[in-house]
Amino acid sequence: MKRIGKHTVRLEKPVYIISASSTAGKKEGEGPLGSLFDKVLEDDMYGEQSWEKAESKLVKDTFERAIKKSGMTKKNIDLCISGDLLNQVSASTFGVRDLAIPFLGIYGACSTMGEAMGMGAMFIDGGFADNVLAGASSHFCAAEKQYRAPLGMGNQRPPTTTWTVTGDGAVVLSKNEKPKAPVITEVLTGEVVDMGVKDPNNMGAAMAPAAASLMLSYFKETGRDQDYFDIIATGDLGYVGRTLTMELLAAEGYALDSRYTDCGIEIYDKQDQDTHSGGSGCACSALVFTSKFYKNLTDGRTKRMLFMPTGALMSPTTSQQGESIPSIAHGLVIESRC
Repeated sequence: MKRIGKHTVRLEKPVYIISASSTAGKKEGEGPLGSLFDKVLEDDMYGEQSWEKAESKLVKDTFERAIKKSGMTKKNIDLCISGDLLNQVSASTFGVRDLAIPFLGIYGACSTMGEAMGMGAMFIDGGFADNVLAGASSHFCAAEKQYRAPLGMGNQRPPTTTWTVTGDGAVVLSKNEKPKAPVITEVLTGEVVDMGVKDPNNMGAAMAPAAASLMLSYFKETGRDQDYFDIIATGDLGYVGRTLTMELLAAEGYALDSRYTDCGIEIYDKQDQDTHSGGSGCACSALVFTSKFYKNLTDGRTKRMLFMPTGALMSPTTSQQGESIPSIAHGLVIESRC
C-alpha cells in the first residue's frame, strides 16, 4: 500500500520536520541567503588545522544545534544519518563520534541530504525510530583538493563549473507533531543514470538526466505534474543543469516554469560572487533547504514542495581511469501544516 510506483513511496503516517539547523561558510554567508543561516563562519578553517577537520566541526556544531532547536536532547534521538564528499564519509564520522547516537554514514554525493531525509522518514514511518537526525556537509577547499586540484595550483575554472558549498545543514525528523512543523508525505528514490558525460567541470550536465528521470517517473506514477506544487527544487544542477532538465522534461510533454528552481542557483549571486554555473556539494541543497525553504514551509508561504537533491557519483579514482560520471537524484514531497 505504501509503494505507489517503482520510485515512489507514500508514507502511511506523517513525518514531521521539527527543527532545521544551518552553518554556512564565509562565501555562502555573503550570498542572497546569508541572513537566513543560523551561523556564518568568519574563517573557513573554523579554528582548525585542516579543511577536513573544519568540516567535521561544522557537522558536530550543526547537529547539536538542530537537536537543541527541536527541544530534545541527544538521548531522544534514535538514529543519525549523514554523509559528505570526503573519502569514507570521514567528515560525518568524525563529526558525530562524540554524540553517542546510533549512526548510518551514507554517500549519495550531492544528493545526500535528500537520501538522508528520505531514509529517516521511512525509518520513522516503519516504526523503527521515533526521532531521526539527518544532514549533509561539504567544504570547498577539501572537495577541490580531493576531486579536482589543490587550490594552490590556481587552475582556471570553465563557465560550466559549479562552486562547492562550504557548510552543513541538518534536520530532526519526528513521528511527534510540533506546531508549524512541515510534513514529509512521500519519498522518491532515484536510480543511477549515466549519459556518458566525463567532464568533472560540467556536473550539471552529468546530473540533469538523473533529475529529469526521477521527476518524470514521479509524474507518471502519481498522475501529477508541476501544478501540484508551489515549488520544485532540484539540488546543485546550477544554471546549466537546470536548463537541461527543463529541456528533457519538455521533450516528454512537461513544461516547467518559474516554479522550478535549483539549490545551486539559490545559494550564490551569480554576478557579484563569480560562481559561474552556481553552487554544488552536499551542503548546497542542505543549506538552502534548512534556511529558505524550511522557513517558507513553516510560515505557510510554501504549501507543498518537491525537494530533489542530485548527486554526481564520481570518485577521484574513476575520473583518473577515464570513467564517465554516473548520477542520481532522491526526492521528498514536503507539505506545510500552516
